[in-house]
Amino acid sequence: MHDPDPADIAVIGAGIIGVACALQLARQGRKVLVIDQQAPGMGASYGNAGHLATEQVFPIADLSILKRLPAMLMDPMGPLRLDWKYLPRALPWFIRLLLNLRPASYQRTVEGIRALNEASLGAWQRLLASIQRGHLLREDGSLLVFEHTNSRTAIDELQRRMQAQNVPVDFWSGDAIREVAPQLSAQIQGGLFFPGTGHFLDPYRLVCELVDAANANGVQFLQRQVLDARVEGDGVSVSTDQGTFAARQVLIACGAHSARLTAALTGKKVPLDTERGYHLMLPHEQQRLPFAVTSLERKFIMTPMAGGLRLAGTVEFAGLDRPPNMARAWQLHRLSQGLFREDLSAEDATPWMGFRPSLPDSLPVIDRECDGKVLLAFGHQHLGLTQAAVTAEMVGQLASGAPALSGLPALGPYRLGRF
Repeated sequence: MHDPDPADIAVIGAGIIGVACALQLARQGRKVLVIDQQAPGMGASYGNAGHLATEQVFPIADLSILKRLPAMLMDPMGPLRLDWKYLPRALPWFIRLLLNLRPASYQRTVEGIRALNEASLGAWQRLLASIQRGHLLREDGSLLVFEHTNSRTAIDELQRRMQAQNVPVDFWSGDAIREVAPQLSAQIQGGLFFPGTGHFLDPYRLVCELVDAANANGVQFLQRQVLDARVEGDGVSVSTDQGTFAARQVLIACGAHSARLTAALTGKKVPLDTERGYHLMLPHEQQRLPFAVTSLERKFIMTPMAGGLRLAGTVEFAGLDRPPNMARAWQLHRLSQGLFREDLSAEDATPWMGFRPSLPDSLPVIDRECDGKVLLAFGHQHLGLTQAAVTAEMVGQLASGAPALSGLPALGPYRLGRF
């Protein structure tokens, strides 16, 4: 072994999930090693929308996806796009997705998402307070707006469904919206305000602050490419491009790249794919919005951050290997036109693409396998940032083998064995 003194836990993945878990485990007295081929926070965590999306208790797909499939294949700029070259590989995953839209399965998904989301804000408050960085999260709520009068029926139905799931939500008229966001255009008819949500001022800085706290608690970070992992004797071995490392336990938290290592360690195949997400960062638009605003019809989100206004929210299924289509990022600026009294400036704008880990039942895997030697925390889709802190608390519980803690979601919906 490369290290004669094995770590208690090797965490594979240095995104927001892996780093939050590493800090939690170190605070429990564990010797923690984090391995990732990129620097911490440089994957999907770097470019997420920054929205603490506790209101999003429904999966992004519903039965209308069948009607939208031709457009998904033909429109390269659509909000939900499937690359036709990727269709043969994606088809089995989409079949499982459709099976999970049956009423009983769909209800289990909603209950699983809601349980994590309801615990997410409190977990983030605890985590940020513990590192004295509460100012990175603005708990100002968020808004879903609509522009067409014929969208009012859909808004009313969504409000009813969310109230049925105990999601705090209020209807705001167009005038009420413009009182708090005066730069939004007069064509906005109204919207839903979600008071139990918020946004992070800088998602990448958030990861860096957690890394600093983890370092202070003895966590070691290594930038290596993980090639393989095996359960051996009393622990695991992790092979990288620069040597092999031993640990008593391993946590797989490398997002969309987690399936191969999970299979190697547990012998179980997981139907993990990726939603490729894009953003466009507008550095000269810091003052346009007081909180995150999503457009119902245009299907994207705008989040005010320390570095500007981030436009995000499209979904593309094209796998891990195809190059990014940055025209999709620039399309976000075109989608914003008409939402403001004066159009947003795209001067010095920067596009980005990242891989969101996606499972066909829209729930993450949070579990313990191989007699506790293998821990799993991946597949959070577009809710990785939202659910990172509560996932870390659950992983801390799993690592110790302790009984379920009061206030944390039960693990049943997130077990690997459901596949």
